[in-house]
Amino acid sequence: MSNCRHLLFLFAALLCATFASANDKIKVLIVDGQNNHNWKATTPVMVAAFERAGSFQVDVATSPPSGGDMSKFDPQFSKYDAVVSNYNGQMWSEKTQQALLDYVKGGGGFVVVHAANNSFGNWEEYNRMIGLGGWGGRNEKSGPYVYFKDGEWVRDESKGGGGSHGPQHEFQIVVRNSDHPVTQGMPLSWMHAKDELYDSLRGPAAEMKILATAFSAKSQRHEPMIFTIDYGKGRVFHTPMGHADYSMQCAGFQATLLRGTQWVATGKVTLEIPEDFPSSDTVSMRE
Repeated sequence: MSNCRHLLFLFAALLCATFASANDKIKVLIVDGQNNHNWKATTPVMVAAFERAGSFQVDVATSPPSGGDMSKFDPQFSKYDAVVSNYNGQMWSEKTQQALLDYVKGGGGFVVVHAANNSFGNWEEYNRMIGLGGWGGRNEKSGPYVYFKDGEWVRDESKGGGGSHGPQHEFQIVVRNSDHPVTQGMPLSWMHAKDELYDSLRGPAAEMKILATAFSAKSQRHEPMIFTIDYGKGRVFHTPMGHADYSMQCAGFQATLLRGTQWVATGKVTLEIPEDFPSSDTVSMRE
């Protein structure tokens, strides 16, 4: 009987430890289902990166295909610590739009990856939430271009569309703010894998902090590549990197994504810069 009680105690302790461990994980929801990019290839790379880190519990909410009944797309944002958008497509229902705004304004974390900043060009509050965006009808009415040139930050109010890029290529990321939790401890420059280097994004750019840039040969200026936005009580992390699965297999991209997600969820970053993080002149890829 004594042995039985001992075994029951150990079993109960194991269950409690497992439950506590699961509760300690950051709950992440990735939203996809429509995109002009291959979300079916990129979402699994992000899921694998989150799961490999061991600090996250990940679900995926996939919308109906383009032209489908979006009234049935009702992600439960409030159940998660962070929402990661890999979505660029049809406008959500008013209910789902409002649910996202309420979630972030109320203190939820939101992460914008690559073409998610192309979404919802005419949705004013979404544009405020993401800071800068491209395409989707964006122009000077959407807000200024924001970039780093000749040693200073520029808010360029000139006329023109939002969003452009040249041919895909490897490019160097330059950290401009190494005091922020997301970039603290990062090499001051590092090579990112083959990707689209977005330039000429524009938007309200309010409550925005640019953490890193990359030089665009097309625009001839340093464009924001890692930045954050305060939106209500919530935190937003935005990276225009991540065009394809091979872009996301960059160890630097994955570390940046994980650290940014942890930051929007908790306000701090405890994840270490990994040993395979890229150097200033060499890309580092993961399977």
